[in-house]
Amino acid sequence: MLWEMLNAARDLGRVHDIASVLIRYGFGSFVRGLGMGKALERAGRVLHWQHVDEYVNLDTPQRVRRVLEELGPTFIKLGQILATRVDLFSPQYIAEFEKLQDQVPPMSFEELLLQLEEDLGGSIDDFFAHVDRQPLAAASIAQVHKAVLKNGTPVILKIRRPGLRKIIEADLRLLQRIVDIAESESPEIRRFHPKEVLRQFNQSLHRELDLAVESRNAERVAANLVDDLNIKIPKVYWQWTCERLNVQEYIQGIQGRDLAAVDKAGLNRKLLADRGTQAVMKMIMADGFFHADPHAGNVFYLQDNKLAFIDFGMVGRLTEERREQVVSLLYSMINHLPTKVAEILEDWSDNIYTDEQVLTIEIEAFVDQYSSLALKDLSITSMMSDLMTILRDHKLILPADLALLVKTYITLDGLGRHLNPEFNILVFAEPYVQKIMMERYRPEAIARRGWRNLISVTDLLSSLPKDLRRLLRASRKGAFQVDITVKHLGQYVNHIDNAISRLTMGIVIAALIIGSSIIMTVTGGPEIFGLPAFGFLGYSFATIGGIWLLLSIWQSGK
Repeated sequence: MLWEMLNAARDLGRVHDIASVLIRYGFGSFVRGLGMGKALERAGRVLHWQHVDEYVNLDTPQRVRRVLEELGPTFIKLGQILATRVDLFSPQYIAEFEKLQDQVPPMSFEELLLQLEEDLGGSIDDFFAHVDRQPLAAASIAQVHKAVLKNGTPVILKIRRPGLRKIIEADLRLLQRIVDIAESESPEIRRFHPKEVLRQFNQSLHRELDLAVESRNAERVAANLVDDLNIKIPKVYWQWTCERLNVQEYIQGIQGRDLAAVDKAGLNRKLLADRGTQAVMKMIMADGFFHADPHAGNVFYLQDNKLAFIDFGMVGRLTEERREQVVSLLYSMINHLPTKVAEILEDWSDNIYTDEQVLTIEIEAFVDQYSSLALKDLSITSMMSDLMTILRDHKLILPADLALLVKTYITLDGLGRHLNPEFNILVFAEPYVQKIMMERYRPEAIARRGWRNLISVTDLLSSLPKDLRRLLRASRKGAFQVDITVKHLGQYVNHIDNAISRLTMGIVIAALIIGSSIIMTVTGGPEIFGLPAFGFLGYSFATIGGIWLLLSIWQSGK
């Protein structure tokens, strides 16, 4: 308890900053829903807020995005994680989250130098022939500078911003408190599974804070793609790489967004799209470890129509079982099996109250919509968008790894269409789907699954007598307990407690009124304003209590 109080006191300044931003933006729909847009505008002018007219006219997704931008690195990263949850948020919110640019004003190199030389273990002049003081890029987590090794090799230095971990840890503590309060108070927010999203965000952010993790991710992808000569992953220089410093090979190429330079260099856009997609599809379907943010900013185009992928801070992982489930979903969608699609989606979600019949009907309509189209005419972005709409309508929440996979497919599809308007990612997915489906039903694979299931059943049966014996022994000793947890029961208890408090207050007020009325009929004794003093005081307390009671009832109804 003492430690929590100290943490709370330590975070008061940040609480004030967060509260100020949230109040200034007014939670859009809440303000407009109460008809308080004009009131917010007037209050802003009194408090000397700038651009209040602009705040009032923003819609809710825009307000949320602006709040995240103003709150800084932790919240920008949170928005980028939310942009992957296409199963939770509507396209309007996803579009705003995707606008969150991880670009912040750069720090001067002198501010980074002390930490950099601590991590290197000496002066930068001892390790590099030259270090460019002007950054190539400045993001919320780290800043990138170009350098040259003593042997003339160009490299990049990705340097974590000094003091960043302390700020992020404070923000995470505050976010945890906000989530706890939001889940207990708002049924609408609970359906977005904020605790699960925060857990995913916490893990992702801590991995991204450790720049050595990004380097290990890059090397793992490079090892998986070692046979693909058309894909380049930057080399990591481990002798200088650590938690706060990442030293990698400098990639000299055409930045992914510069299509004019691609055309000028005579590169083949279609071939670039095909080769990049083949590489990412192999990462996903064959390796189960993939670059989770393959947008144009993380790709460079090289000579001979080759590609380089950079920035492996966000990666996805899929187990073999999960990859088989994804393949089953794609296969069922392509081959018009709506019941199977609905079963897979329900297995992935934790919502046990879904109306299976309605869900199956909607899935069947969804599958019918696309079944008449040739594979080359299908759009995975449209398909996934429609599918996610069905999930949101039925409050089906995807596991974090699958939500990230869906977002990766959509991002990859956008990258391919950016290069080649006729690009279709499903054409590349089909061979993997067919191959995995064929391998799944090979005799060896069936035998292997049967053997694993047999071992599991045997283990269960062999442990059954021991488990029953423990259960009976615990029952005889009276140690057998069944814990039943009713979700949100505490809220109902609080409501009942508040109702009883109001009822008690009402009885006291009624007693004061009756008692004061009786006293008013008695002559003699002290007086106030010509009235018996005790009667006057009784009426006064009853009036104050009545006002409090009315305000309490009105506030709870609000």
